[in-house]
This record gives sequence, structure tokens and C-alpha cells, in this order.
Amino acid sequence: MANLTTIVSVAGASFAASFVEAVEALTIVLAVGLARGWRPALTGAAAALAALALIVAALGPLLGAIPIRALQFVVGVLLLMFGLRWLRKAILRAIGVVALHDEDAAFQRETRELTAAERRQAQGMDWIVGMTAFKAVLLEGIEVVFIVIAVGAARGLLGLASAGALAACVLVTVIGVAIHRPLARVPENALKFAVGVMLSAFGLFWTGESLGVDWPGGDAAILAFAALFLGVAAALVVILKPQLAEHA
Repeated sequence: MANLTTIVSVAGASFAASFVEAVEALTIVLAVGLARGWRPALTGAAAALAALALIVAALGPLLGAIPIRALQFVVGVLLLMFGLRWLRKAILRAIGVVALHDEDAAFQRETRELTAAERRQAQGMDWIVGMTAFKAVLLEGIEVVFIVIAVGAARGLLGLASAGALAACVLVTVIGVAIHRPLARVPENALKFAVGVMLSAFGLFWTGESLGVDWPGGDAAILAFAALFLGVAAALVVILKPQLAEHA
């Protein structure tokens, strides 16, 4: 049975990562709905959710057929690569190499593009615009599905990881419906930083465990790895940011 450290880590990582992806999907769906109407926006989003449900239904039986060691290795390696990619982007944004993601700017850009396209198209159900909402929800949703599987499958905690993801998506949806605006004040890069650290820690832990490594402290080693990745990433930001400012 998983201990409290694993349970909190799995649920927390799944919630945080899914929250970030849901915020980005919400921005596009809101832009479609406010610029071109809620019918194509909601139809596209609903179709994407149905497609994601089919993907999850197809992957479920496949996971049960994979030996646990092989599953841990594959998931661990992929999760480590995925986490380091998130962490790299968060570091680059923190030091100013890559611009921070601006949900308000993304919303305004999508709205302008959709409004301009409206002038070129006939009245009626806009399937192309509906596909914009479909694509946004599907692409962000696939990342959520991957994260849920990655953090939950290796410990048999898919239900817990799914609950964390569902809670995040429901929370973002409720806030979006209530305010009808993109969630621009969410500290998205800080969340990506935290998610990158946690996913990298899970990936390193499960990759080693699949190879027979007996980590000191058991599952508590995940927290030690998270502290290690966080310390290295924070040090890189402290070292590189002044260097970048000098060369600006």
C-alpha cells in the first residue's frame, strides 16, 4: 500500500500539471466562445473530451498487460524526459530567455484571429472555429492523460492521479465560467517549475526502482530527489540570470 508521501506527491503533481494544461485550453475555448459563439466552442470542446475518453479507455487494458517492472522503466524514463523539458522551459522563462506565457495576450491574439476569420466566412455553424476549440482541448488533454498515467500507473494509483487531474480541470472550468476571462493571474511559470521538479523526481525514482535500485528511505526518496532538482534549477536561475543581464 502506498504511503502518505506517495499519495500526496501523486495527487499534487497530477493536480498542478493538469491545472496548467486546463488554463491554457480554457483560454482558447473562451476566445472561441466570446468571439464566434458558444455553440462551436462547446461542441469542439465536448468532441475533444469524448476523444480523450476513448484514448483512456483504450490505454487502460494495455497497461494491465505490461509487467510492472517494464511499466516502471518505460514510464520512469518518459516521465524524467517530460519533467526535465518542463523544468528547462521554466528555467528559461525565469532567466528571461523565453517570454513568460501571457494568458491575456494569448486570449487577445486568438480573439483577433477569430474575429478576422468571421468576416471571411458565411453565417451558420462554424466548423473550422469549432476545430480550434477541439484542437486546444485535445492537445492539452493528451498531456494531462500522459501525466496521469505516468504518475499513477507505476504505483497502481491511477484512480488517485485521475482524481487530482479531474479536480484541477473542474476548478479551472468553474472559475472560467464564473469570470468569463482567461486566468491571467495564475503563477503559471511557478506551477510549471514545481511540476517539472516533481515529474523529474518521480521519473528518476521509478527508473531506478525498475532497475532494482533499493532507494534509501523508500518512497520518501522522491522528496529528496525533488529537493535536488529544485536546488539545481534554482542555482541555475541565480547563476544565469545575472550573466544574461550583463550581455543584454
